[in-house]
Amino acid sequence: MAGATITVTDADFEEKVLKSDKPVLVDFWAAWCGPCRQIAPSLEAIAAEHGEIVVAKLNIDENPATAAKYGVMSIPTLNVYQGGEVAKTIVGAKPKGAIERDLEGFIK
Repeated sequence: MAGATITVTDADFEEKVLKSDKPVLVDFWAAWCGPCRQIAPSLEAIAAEHGEIVVAKLNIDENPATAAKYGVMSIPTLNVYQGGEVAKTIVGAKPKGAIERDLEGFIK
């Protein structure tokens, strides 16, 4: 079932993302990041329209360990995790259609 975006933290990242049976798109973002706010509605729409992928948001200011572990240097960075590994990285703000194209193979 498609739904809303979920919030993940350093504490539950492994449980919610790495152990997920579905691919998980993680949006590494921060409250002060304008481009992050720009793409948020697109990510919410993708979450609502595509039940085959989980869309998660991780605030890098509140959860620096996970961002550092995956070498997130600029935001927004979108990582797709599948089977506990990074399967795809998308950097920068893009329109919804471009993000969906980048997610081909993960979404129908």
